Amino acid sequence: MNLQNDALKALKETSRTFYIPISRLPDNLREAVASAYLCMRAIDEVEDHPDIENFIKAKILRQMSLNLQAVNEKSGIKDFSADLAPYENILPDVSLQLGKWALLAPNTIAPRIWDATAAMADRMAYWTENNWTIRTEAHLNQYTFSVAGAVGILLSDLWSWHDGTQTSRQYAIGFGRGLQAVNIIRNHREDLNRGVSFIPQGWHIKDVYKYARYNLTLADLYTKSLDSGPALDFCKIPLALAHGTLDVIALGKDKLSRSDVMALVQQVTH
Repeated sequence: MNLQNDALKALKETSRTFYIPISRLPDNLREAVASAYLCMRAIDEVEDHPDIENFIKAKILRQMSLNLQAVNEKSGIKDFSADLAPYENILPDVSLQLGKWALLAPNTIAPRIWDATAAMADRMAYWTENNWTIRTEAHLNQYTFSVAGAVGILLSDLWSWHDGTQTSRQYAIGFGRGLQAVNIIRNHREDLNRGVSFIPQGWHIKDVYKYARYNLTLADLYTKSLDSGPALDFCKIPLALAHGTLDVIALGKDKLSRSDVMALVQQVTH
């Protein structure tokens, strides 16, 4: 119970988008999705860390991946942090507590979450070493799959594990890519200030809007294919927030206000 409480607290501190839909899920599925989110948040915080040089980030991410690949049924929390002691003073708590998040998942699905997180950490290491260089639409597709489309596939696996729900994995990739594209648009100026652009050469911001809208259309198809149940309850909240964020940014705002978020959540949950 303490681990579950710690996870919900960490969720609330790290994501207003996903805390609400995760906290509403039924037992077991809630722990599985929370585990997946926090494991990936743990590696994401390394990738996005403003004070760690890229080659060190890549080294940390690959070590985290190796740790996830090395665990077995006898592993404990500390095994997920093997050889990360030199970085304890610079990594955030959510990253240092990877083992807690990994072991939160039910045993029957935990290895799938570890595998997905390990693979994503390796892909993040690649993009970090290459300073997130996006020159073509193919590069953009590669990146958005690496850090988000693959999460859509994992979620589909979690729905199937929980109650047999079947979904289109192609639409699941679009679901992840659409949410990531909205993040790219929202953080574009901030990324430029750190010398990074996720916009392909020759593209303008309006082209990224088009890319986001297309993938959110796939995300809409993904959710429309879901029957009533926890998968639909979960997916419709971040999707509504993504659509809403894109709309308000197009109007010149930076992001949704807290009241906007609560209004959208209330709209889609009632």
